[in-house]
Amino acid sequence: MTSMLTIGQLAEYAGVTIKAIRHYHERGLLAEPGRDSSGYRRYTAADAIELVKIKTLADAGVPLVRVRDLLDADPDTLTAAITEIDHDLQDRMAQLQRTRDRLAQLRGGDRLFVSPEVADYLDDLRRHGVSERQTHLERDGWILMRTASPDDAALWIAEKRELMADPEFRALYLEHDAAYDWSPDDPRLPALADRTRDWFTNRHSRSETRPVHNPGIARLAARSQPGASSPAWDRLARLMNG
Repeated sequence: MTSMLTIGQLAEYAGVTIKAIRHYHERGLLAEPGRDSSGYRRYTAADAIELVKIKTLADAGVPLVRVRDLLDADPDTLTAAITEIDHDLQDRMAQLQRTRDRLAQLRGGDRLFVSPEVADYLDDLRRHGVSERQTHLERDGWILMRTASPDDAALWIAEKRELMADPEFRALYLEHDAAYDWSPDDPRLPALADRTRDWFTNRHSRSETRPVHNPGIARLAARSQPGASSPAWDRLARLMNG
């Protein structure tokens, strides 16, 4: 190369943009040379060497605020600083990987928030034709239960999946789901309450020896999540407890 370089030639030689060189000037990392008689800056081989050093440190992940101190550092100081910066980069990489893992989980929908067993159960509900509103209520309920009592939640979800495999229970569940939008005066509600009460009366829960509540159909109207009830469900609960 010639002994004097234009800013464009310097940028090409070092593999940076002209904008980057001007930014390094503004940050005080690379001294601005004087201008020639034509008003253009002219750079020397020493400027090129300094620019390559700056680029090397920046490409290695050294923050620009620290580059200035490291350009002329002795080997021991430089080694210690690079080691510290490397540790910082490893921490950032680990955080980015955790973020990527969470994004991957988000693509899995419910699986970000609930156990695989519950996520499979929610998928079963959708396949059986349960409304998305009810599926979301179920999901939110399982989030609360898993947080409050993980051991009990594991027992409940195993039992609930067995319940949904029972055609009679599944039919009751789907009818309760549909009843959400009925009028509270709908004549179908008393019969639905009777059938549901009879079904639970004739069934013994595996979980009833433990201090938990069966999360079945009879409790749907009593849930406390926002939107977990309707006038029809409120009446259905009264009929079932009457």
